[in-house]
Amino acid sequence: MDVGAVVDVIANARIAGEGRELMPLALVEPDAPYDVFLRNGRILDIAPAGYARHEGAVLDAEGAWLVPGLWDHHVHLRQWALSQARPSVAHAHSAEEAAAFAARHAPGDDGRRVLQHWREGLWAVPASLEALDATTGEVPTYLLGADSHSVWMNSAAFRREGLAADPSGVLREGPAFATIVAVNAVSDATANRAVATAASAAAGRGVVGVCDLEFGAELHAWRERASAGWQALRVHVAIYPDHLDEAIAAGLRTGDPLDEGGLVRLGVLKVLADGSLGTRTAWTSGAYADDPHHHGGHNVSPDEMTRLVVRAAAAGIATTIHAIGDLTNAAALDAFARAGVPGRIEHAQLVTAPDVRRFAHLGVAASVQPQHAMDDRELTEHHWGAHAAIPYPLRSFRDAGVQLLFGSDAPVAPLDPWIGMAAAVFRTDDDREPWRPDQAVDVRTALAASTAGGSTEPQTIEPGAPADLAIVGHDPIAADRDTLRAMPVHATILGGRLTHLA
Repeated sequence: MDVGAVVDVIANARIAGEGRELMPLALVEPDAPYDVFLRNGRILDIAPAGYARHEGAVLDAEGAWLVPGLWDHHVHLRQWALSQARPSVAHAHSAEEAAAFAARHAPGDDGRRVLQHWREGLWAVPASLEALDATTGEVPTYLLGADSHSVWMNSAAFRREGLAADPSGVLREGPAFATIVAVNAVSDATANRAVATAASAAAGRGVVGVCDLEFGAELHAWRERASAGWQALRVHVAIYPDHLDEAIAAGLRTGDPLDEGGLVRLGVLKVLADGSLGTRTAWTSGAYADDPHHHGGHNVSPDEMTRLVVRAAAAGIATTIHAIGDLTNAAALDAFARAGVPGRIEHAQLVTAPDVRRFAHLGVAASVQPQHAMDDRELTEHHWGAHAAIPYPLRSFRDAGVQLLFGSDAPVAPLDPWIGMAAAVFRTDDDREPWRPDQAVDVRTALAASTAGGSTEPQTIEPGAPADLAIVGHDPIAADRDTLRAMPVHATILGGRLTHLA
């Protein structure tokens, strides 16, 4: 059997999550093998192994574990795809080290030298134009921020982009987003090849769908990919406010297909309401540690948030609001309350206890990225350690009944749901003790949050459910941290069709 083949029977599979969370059938016994029958993109029936005759194409799981197909609810797919060919400067501990490393790399075909994962939050001396110019010379050099909210550039890069440079050499927020779009404006053929490769790799980790929150005019790009026969993943394509009128004029509503097969659909309107922790631009009630007068700020005013939510909702388009700081989360919740519609919030990294409860009362989902808590644990303690609000409140959300949607924010973290699940459950990804373990969630919640419906409405494995499935090497419910992070994926099935086979 090859990738692309339609599967009629998954034989001899053990079904993960024998309780109601993932497999609500009384007949299922732990560790017992089952045959799962598929038809027309859905699960037709489930029977103890060997009890029913097999017809059609059979995929033998050989006792491996069957889980629902996984979703990454927050990716920037073009950025993630292109980043795979770019060097990372994440290891650098100083501006001098990062600049020297950048200078050793040749420019690409477009004449730019582009590196990923620049992170200066804990450097003793901040980035500067002078430090980067000293090593990189006249080659336009761009270090893309690890959080995608900043870009460190040399003078040659500022000249190329037609921008005035300041002594820091750093662009933040809007100018940074525009520069990232410019750097990623490769040919359609190059972008499509990179995205296809990234999608294949995602399928290799059990992923069947993503919410693509990429900057720029990705709606047009996805229409083209869909018309060309896209088959790799389900994709929900977000739009930004500058493309809202276009979507409304086209009569598009959230969930509408952009292709005949329905794999590519319109997702949500995304509103970038504040910045990030790493760039120190998230809007917070407490000051940042390096400046007692600095609280970040909002990119979109509270009144404008409400206007956008109302306008989108009137056209049948759901909204998600990027909110990292506690003040932005409060303002985003206010916007949904005033609009009288549910919604979702991206990141929700610093939230007060009363606002955690408001998420649940208002029907607002928390689209969170658990690996960020691991990557930013020192930065969080440094800047937010004394805040009354709760950083990365996963357990608090779960206990309040908030819908959790897990994602990676790739390229900020890898597009690999198993890494996010392990971070959420074990709260450490190295030899250090778990960080704020009181906010850990159980593995069933983490797995459910990594499916299409999230933690409160997870995809199940039962007759009638979509045949979006993955066969994995270990029982995720019983896995330790390292096993969960590196979970072997033997096969991924999308609508009954193989998208990955190891």
